[in-house]
Amino acid sequence: MTKFVRSLAAAAVVAMAPVAYAETTVRVAYDADPVSLDPHEQLSGGTLQLSHMVFDPLVRWTQDLQFEPRLAESWEQIDGTTMRFKLRSGVTFHSGNPLTANDVDWTFDRLKQSDDFKGIFAPFTDVEVVDDMTFDLKTSEPYPLVLHTATYIFPMDSAFYSGTTADGKEKAEVVKHGDSFASRNVSGTGPFIVSEREQGVRVVFDRYADYWDSESGGNVDKIVLSPIKEDPTRVAALLSGDVDFIAPVPPTDLKRVEEAEGVDLITMPGTRIITFQMNQERVEAFKDARVRKAIDYAVNNAGIVDRIMRGFGTVGGQASPSGYLGYSEEFAPRFDLEKAKALMAEAGYADGFSITMMAPNNRYVNDDKIAQAVASMLAQINIKVDLQTMPKAQYWPAFDERAADMMMIGWHADTEDSANFHQFLTACPDDATGNGQYNSGNYCNEEADKLMNEANAETDPAKRAELLQKLEGILYEEAAFIPLHWQNLAWGAKSGMNAAEIVNALNFPYFGDLVVETGS
Repeated sequence: MTKFVRSLAAAAVVAMAPVAYAETTVRVAYDADPVSLDPHEQLSGGTLQLSHMVFDPLVRWTQDLQFEPRLAESWEQIDGTTMRFKLRSGVTFHSGNPLTANDVDWTFDRLKQSDDFKGIFAPFTDVEVVDDMTFDLKTSEPYPLVLHTATYIFPMDSAFYSGTTADGKEKAEVVKHGDSFASRNVSGTGPFIVSEREQGVRVVFDRYADYWDSESGGNVDKIVLSPIKEDPTRVAALLSGDVDFIAPVPPTDLKRVEEAEGVDLITMPGTRIITFQMNQERVEAFKDARVRKAIDYAVNNAGIVDRIMRGFGTVGGQASPSGYLGYSEEFAPRFDLEKAKALMAEAGYADGFSITMMAPNNRYVNDDKIAQAVASMLAQINIKVDLQTMPKAQYWPAFDERAADMMMIGWHADTEDSANFHQFLTACPDDATGNGQYNSGNYCNEEADKLMNEANAETDPAKRAELLQKLEGILYEEAAFIPLHWQNLAWGAKSGMNAAEIVNALNFPYFGDLVVETGS
């Protein structure tokens, strides 16, 4: 049975007769487990999936991409640069400490120190505490994405994370790919506590008895998350009943899961763009826009979607998907092998050159197969590729080191806005602001950055669209990166779990709200 959930429209809820519910354990298999328990260590889908289980945001997205209150029960715009939030009363962290505005203030300061998150919060200047349950979130100038960004504020337990460990290290320290107090210990306000964790083997989540959201119908008592990297093994585990929920379902197995008895296939259009970046500091040829364009012309995006993704993806020619303000049909995917060869010759590289390439093999759908295909396509314009793929736990440190000439990166806009793609993937790298944090190509265009900054200060949607489309046009004309496709989403779940009601286009299932029927 297939359940299709539209990314911009809430899934239809079928009226059901009252049924009895019982405490239950849900066994979940993802292609990888969270790399850390620290919500600020890495800006990634895995981290945010964890955050929605163990923490709670101030505000969160609904299935139809509207905002709903969570730890913030209300908000109002005080002036052009100030939004006032009122916290829910009676919320406690897993440690037993009460949630107050001081915890939000502490969390905000920590976010501003995180290499991965400070770019998102660059427009924000401060959190000013009004009283225990009230605070003001302030920006340097009028900013149209305040609530979008508030979805990334998961208040942390300031008392729990303050002080030093036995070996004298600060508990609040954010350590990228390292061993820290926050990477191993957690106290959130979310529906589940982490009761057991063995990296790469499993994570056990137990329901938090004092969870604040008494209106949620969620009845899951325990979740056991196991990483299963191999697609066939993960699908087999679902079909055999060894697990209850899997993600992702690979394109090769969509029909198999759809036709299987006792399981549901849930699909949704995606907005995550899969790309390759070309490191201009490692390869002199990549500084030439003609070479970058040649690579773009040499890559058959449609062929990858058709043959490798089995049609389960949307061919992309830019970062912004349809529906985003920066999207334009003018920036169409381009594939023309003869044009690619002509550009290489024009740039003086008709004989080609050699490069290294890296990609993960368990982060994106068919990521290793896609990388192999791209490497073969580049051989047709005499670019010899030395490809290395690896699990994401090893890939992200290598990515941060810019360890290869071409590197794969997928991105879902954290703010559901076009500017976010440029801010992290193609903006001039700036350690101070966090811009370009995931720009392994070291591409830099000051005019593009200026357009992004102007768009981020513009509250008129029509004017923002004009600015963002102009920005996307620059990136398209200069082939700042190689866009491949927007990755669709697919989950598999045991029938009777009502899983379609907790998934969303951001791929952060709200397991705290999951209602499993008795006997399922």
